[in-house]
Amino acid sequence: MTTRSCTLLLSLLFWMCGKVAAAQPPIPEAPPPTPQERQCLARGWHRVILPVNGMARELLWKGPEGPWTKGAILIMHGGGGQHYQWCVANVSFLESQVRFSNLALDQGFAVFLLNSTDKVTDQEGRLCGKVWDDEVRDRPNLDLPYIEEIIQVFNPQVRPPGSRKAIFLTGLSSGGYMTVRASTHFDNLITAFAPVSSGDPYGWYRICEKGLSPRKTVFGLGFDRETGKQIIEPDACRRDRYVHERPWESTFPKTKPAFRTFKHEKDGINDLSCSEKVDSLLRRHGYVGEPAFLLKDEGPRSLANHLWQDAYNQPILDFFARQLDKDK
Repeated sequence: MTTRSCTLLLSLLFWMCGKVAAAQPPIPEAPPPTPQERQCLARGWHRVILPVNGMARELLWKGPEGPWTKGAILIMHGGGGQHYQWCVANVSFLESQVRFSNLALDQGFAVFLLNSTDKVTDQEGRLCGKVWDDEVRDRPNLDLPYIEEIIQVFNPQVRPPGSRKAIFLTGLSSGGYMTVRASTHFDNLITAFAPVSSGDPYGWYRICEKGLSPRKTVFGLGFDRETGKQIIEPDACRRDRYVHERPWESTFPKTKPAFRTFKHEKDGINDLSCSEKVDSLLRRHGYVGEPAFLLKDEGPRSLANHLWQDAYNQPILDFFARQLDKDK
């Protein structure tokens, strides 16, 4: 081959490589930390930006000193919330969430605080606000690749030698719905999960029309597929049969992860019937569950009863620890 031919061939190869490189999406630029994230960083938390499917996904995480003797817990906040609300509480109703993270760290769990996007859309393509992509849609899911990246890639990179490899999921409200969705979708990767104040992601839908709700960070309303009722209504999800479920996702592992649901009987946002529905359906699909943790109250149904409660903290950690004992 002549020198001129070699030069032409090399030029062609460089041109082709340039075309391939140009076709790749750019790595998203990391946004600067918020004041609340800086508060978490001052308390020893680590901030990471993960590029996932062309989006910059935020993560705060912290581990105990030395090996993670209990594994790792992934936490998903409620609709309209933020991941940093589990490492700093600037308002009183968030204090129970921060206490949960601190308890988990003290007892040997690493804690990963995941953050949702504000890009989720409903069936009509309308933005839903800052919520998890927990419904089953005829489009790629925004959050499942992010969760898989944390479990499969990032977690092993930062996990100290000698740590337990167990992965636990928990989340509140929209984060609870996403906990069920992710734990069934990745049921070969999850050790156990504990949805809080949540329901059935395969049997509900959102109408994300602005003006339906007074909330400024979450748009529209949520409805049960069987009854057509808004999930806030009494008995919204109560039916003898569930025939309008979207197909459940599973890897069909030999042993599916254990679960325990946590709820308040006077939840005024996600009716108790909706949590009872997901309890029943998880068992029907082969997930072994401990009896639900149910808080009772003589007062009326309310928003306050929908929020994360201090009474959930140690029972969730005890439930996760019992799953480690089964491995011995």
